[in-house]
Amino acid sequence: MAIAAEPGFSSGLAGRYLLSHANPFQRLSVFKKILIANRGEIALRIIRACREMGIHSVAVYSEADAESMHVQLADEAYCVGPARSIDSYLKIDQIIAAAEVADVDAIHPGYGFLAENSHFNEVCRSSGFEFIGPSPDAMEKLGDKNTARAMAIASNVPVVPGSDGLVEDDKQALEVARGIGYPVLIKATAGGGGKGMRVAETEEMLVSALSQARTEAQAAFGNGGVYLERYVGNPRHIEVQVIADHHGNVVHLYERDCSVQRRHQKLIEEAPSPNLPEAQRKQICDAAVRMIRGADYSNAGTVEFIVDENDDFFFIEVNARIQVEHPVSEMITGVDLIKAQILVAANEPLPMTQDDVRCAGHSIECRINAENPDKNFQPNPGKITKLYTPGGLGVRFDSHVYGGYNVPPHYDSMIGKLIVYMPTREEAIATMRRALNEMQVEGIATTAGFHDKVLQHPEFVEGRHNTKFVEREFMD
Repeated sequence: MAIAAEPGFSSGLAGRYLLSHANPFQRLSVFKKILIANRGEIALRIIRACREMGIHSVAVYSEADAESMHVQLADEAYCVGPARSIDSYLKIDQIIAAAEVADVDAIHPGYGFLAENSHFNEVCRSSGFEFIGPSPDAMEKLGDKNTARAMAIASNVPVVPGSDGLVEDDKQALEVARGIGYPVLIKATAGGGGKGMRVAETEEMLVSALSQARTEAQAAFGNGGVYLERYVGNPRHIEVQVIADHHGNVVHLYERDCSVQRRHQKLIEEAPSPNLPEAQRKQICDAAVRMIRGADYSNAGTVEFIVDENDDFFFIEVNARIQVEHPVSEMITGVDLIKAQILVAANEPLPMTQDDVRCAGHSIECRINAENPDKNFQPNPGKITKLYTPGGLGVRFDSHVYGGYNVPPHYDSMIGKLIVYMPTREEAIATMRRALNEMQVEGIATTAGFHDKVLQHPEFVEGRHNTKFVEREFMD
């Protein structure tokens, strides 16, 4: 469903909570200096929030990122190693050394890299730097999907029927599968991104898939533990953005629909979710808040659910960090999530309650990746010889690239996020299509044209799409 904007809509944000108060996130004495342990657009996003709050920003970079925009715009920047992330952005000792040299107060991990590494979280705090995120204990518990599932059950949050904990051997797995019925989904307890995940439709397939899932999970995450769930076919992927402080305040910023995916990787996100009954919206958001309260969680987090064809919803996992798609939640509520994260980390109370947060209008985000959709989305790093970014009412482009920038081959292929905000979903789709066609990137292939095709598809236009939509309609 589309939620109409409030009267007086005249810019990219409607007149909601943040715009009706005198800069509630503008607290100049929170921290004096913050190091951003990340790169790309999220590093820039944090640098901008720091500057608006009067906080000195410190960037770290690999040798491959020496000319990156986050290095140019930060107040200070320190090289932490060679191009490979394992030698730079994932080197905890190098990050901490840079923080010590720069004499920072806090470290913001962004997303990816070390953002959900509870050991890094603990090292930051033991070294005297505030970690802008949840506690190491909450992060570790929620990072294990099996433990998080048990916590969801304890908080009366619906979960997909499945095994009672990890399955230790094939015999136990077969017994569980007979009880919940085929097909079943095998899921790794650690990590994400679809690794260690298999669907089995028969007993013969289950034994083989278990071995594959364990091997893949062990190689990817160093943890081969798996559990079983009933397989929910053709689900929608809906997640709730939550922010919690240390004073008992837990606030949700409504839900996002992230069903446009390819191989479990999100491509397009929107908020609020289309065609979600209002009663269901409230139930999902309330369940997310219960989950966060039950986990004794603070700072920003996302509670993820799948919704089946009967509109029944089930808990999947909690992402204990800021997410790539957080801007769509910012746009429909007017809440600056990065500034809120910083305030919470400084032990400040949230400057709003749930009653203050109102949902208005509709926002869509397209991830612009340096990939060639015509060649099975093959990564396409290289030099951007020309770049023209779209503008106009309700258009936002979060990116670290520029004309002449070399997209390195060592990291995630995302070069930016194109975000639109308009009073209705129909207008948001039209604005996004205009913006995608206005964007000009030469020298490399991008996914902009593919997104335009998705936005024209009747299934997406009518809000009937699910997580199988892209593979069913666009992948030969």
